[in-house]
Amino acid sequence: MEVTKIGVVGAGQMGNGIAHVAALAGLQVVLSDVAESFLQKAIAIIAKNMDRQVAKGTITQAEKDAALARIAPTTSLDGFADCQLVVEAVVEDFHVKADVFRRLDGLLAASAILASNTSSISITKLAAVTHRPDRVIGMHFFNPVPVMQLVEIVRGIATSLETFQTVEALAKSMGKTPVEVNDFPGFVSNRVLMPMINEAIYAVYEGVATPEAVDSVMKLGMNHPMGPLQLADFIGLDTCLAILRVLYEGFGDPKYRPCPLLIKMVDAGWLGRKSGRGFYQYNQ
Repeated sequence: MEVTKIGVVGAGQMGNGIAHVAALAGLQVVLSDVAESFLQKAIAIIAKNMDRQVAKGTITQAEKDAALARIAPTTSLDGFADCQLVVEAVVEDFHVKADVFRRLDGLLAASAILASNTSSISITKLAAVTHRPDRVIGMHFFNPVPVMQLVEIVRGIATSLETFQTVEALAKSMGKTPVEVNDFPGFVSNRVLMPMINEAIYAVYEGVATPEAVDSVMKLGMNHPMGPLQLADFIGLDTCLAILRVLYEGFGDPKYRPCPLLIKMVDAGWLGRKSGRGFYQYNQ
């Protein structure tokens, strides 16, 4: 199936990035969120990020204008009725995502594909709340979406080969490199990354070193472009905690137990860049 029109549910950091790359790839995009103000902010961010691309010469002003014209913002899921594929990019919470999937399942044509941008939640479990489990798949983009090349394509237990091939081709058409993984907690990326971040937090919690020292060791000694605590702030400490809880519950292995310091910081509202404070302080 050729996809020419997609929907994106959630206009936050990931959702607006997905809409950005899809529109530049020539797709018609319906972008939804719960409030008009969120949509206006998302369109402004997309325009600003495209302006950077124009300044760098990677796209032209005409390409930017055409891409923005292909994005239709809406506060209603009804606007997705004729989309061939919808990517859900809402908060990393199974119940919230499942509610979106149920609603979309009743709106979309039987041939349409439901994809989730989840970074850890079971695709098989999400698919089970729909009447189309063979047409449900994970399409895990990475932040910032316009820059990062990887898309983890996650096959649930019932995901069909046709669905996988359609989404793989779509990812390539959006300029991304798709990598197929199977449906296990955290997939590959976060199963490897989050224990490292969690251990870095434990190093601070136990007084081994300051956040600056931990990050310096990993950048200078391991050649990481960004230290694990700086990266955690960038991802969002609440998102890191949610993923670790999925890993801990999914495997029942204490090595995934979230550090108490991470839990305390999230409880305090110190979520990283987006809140202005995490392991570091940020100017909003």
